Amino acid sequence: MNIRTRGILEMTTAMVISGTVGWFVLETRMPPASVVFWRCAFGAGAMLLVCAGLGLLRRGVLNRRQAGLAAVGGVALIVNWILLFSAYAHASIAVATVTYHTQPFMLVAIGALFFGEMPTANKVGWLSVAFGGVVLIVIGGQQVGSHAPGYLSGIGLALAAAFFYSIAAAITKRLKEVPPHVIVVIQMMVGSVLLVPFATWPDGAPSPHAWGLLMAIGFVHTGLMSTLLYGAIQKIPTALVGVLSFVYPIVAIIVDAWAYGHLLGAVQVVGAVAILAAVAGMNFGWTLFRRERRSP
Repeated sequence: MNIRTRGILEMTTAMVISGTVGWFVLETRMPPASVVFWRCAFGAGAMLLVCAGLGLLRRGVLNRRQAGLAAVGGVALIVNWILLFSAYAHASIAVATVTYHTQPFMLVAIGALFFGEMPTANKVGWLSVAFGGVVLIVIGGQQVGSHAPGYLSGIGLALAAAFFYSIAAAITKRLKEVPPHVIVVIQMMVGSVLLVPFATWPDGAPSPHAWGLLMAIGFVHTGLMSTLLYGAIQKIPTALVGVLSFVYPIVAIIVDAWAYGHLLGAVQVVGAVAILAAVAGMNFGWTLFRRERRSP
């Protein structure tokens, strides 16, 4: 097996794992903040083992400034998970996941506001397409009737989650010289400490079943998924990473339909396609507008 094929398999597996996390979260029947605590606790253990295996637990890997930035990014990542896990119960896994994929546009907005990275007309155009997709999902949900109470709240939570994920991503971009596995370890440790007051024991489902789900979320959806993802990014082109990332929302939609019978209505499907097409268009540089010819 060549390196490229291995990278494709790793990326695809990572995205399939990501697409199933919503089902695991809902099946624990626990508060989102508590689920995130256990994700961080188990995830920290998993990533420490990974870092030890890669020889990254040594002095000089990062300085205090970098550790501080990673910790701040960890706070944003934790808030993102709590909001996203909350969205699952309100707007369904499928709708929350697709809406959550507006995160690249949140990152563009953050870049413009804080780093002076002004978006091009083309990116603004794709942002408009994505916004139209969110509007269609809202309208479609109202037409077919929401799958759960607080449908609009669920969409709002997913959008807020995308915003905080973008903050975490923007901070991570400033830590290019730090191994990503080390960043994840710091983030998981920060989450474990901050969320201790919200930690609860499983009581809404049979304990062995719930503990199994929590361990899977920590070790598989965090430790294994992160390792596969970072390994794939090092082996395949960025464009291919972008293409394979769409496996995540597709799997989430399938899992939601299989587990809970949540099928997207026609208008919601159009909205979902619009959002994903906008993300693809921005990532791959598709042009919406013809470039103006400059006069000689």
